[in-house]
Amino acid sequence: MRFMFVGDSMTIGRAGDWTWRYRMWQHLGRCPDGPHEIVGPRTELYDTTADAPVSPAYADPAFPAPARRHLAGWGEGWLHMAPLIREALAAAEADVLLISLGLIDLGFYTDSGQTAANVRDFLDQARTANPHVRAVMLPVIPNVRAESDAPFAAECDRFNDLLAKTVADLDTARSPLLLASPPGDYDIHTDTYDGTHPGPSGEHKLAAAFATAMHQGWGLGGPYAAVD
Repeated sequence: MRFMFVGDSMTIGRAGDWTWRYRMWQHLGRCPDGPHEIVGPRTELYDTTADAPVSPAYADPAFPAPARRHLAGWGEGWLHMAPLIREALAAAEADVLLISLGLIDLGFYTDSGQTAANVRDFLDQARTANPHVRAVMLPVIPNVRAESDAPFAAECDRFNDLLAKTVADLDTARSPLLLASPPGDYDIHTDTYDGTHPGPSGEHKLAAAFATAMHQGWGLGGPYAAVD
């Protein structure tokens, strides 16, 4: 199967990161129902010095170039990906979308209701490109801002409720959707390097959330086992 990662800064990663995409690629390589392929129009990490997604400096230089592919961007959310997904999906011929989006939308661009509407637009565009596409979506994990900004925390909670409703409303046998469960033991103070972006332990937990959803919901892959 062909997998495409779709996400924001937590997914693209910055120069020097392993990324949870790398952890998922490792996991898929160990699964007995392969082969699996990673697809997407981009490969680079975000370079903080250049303020642009131009870095090839993954923590593991042996990370194969084809497995680095993705559709993720620093500062990009549902708002930005909805207009891109139709063309990207058609070109990559992905079977499964693994999506982690929403935090940047709520933090800078749209409220929970508008963000949920963009989720529906995204899925409509994706299904236009591939009527049989599957998608796994991770709810927003509130970051450090939510600890001191109660309205923002409330918007995160409301969006997650709306995301669950969207998945329930739009899930079909032809194009199945799954809502991954956020890692119950995810701690933004120890699993991230800045209160938002995952460090190595957080990367494993995010990859495990997607792997567990697919294994339990669709029988794809297998149980997640962290390997450094």
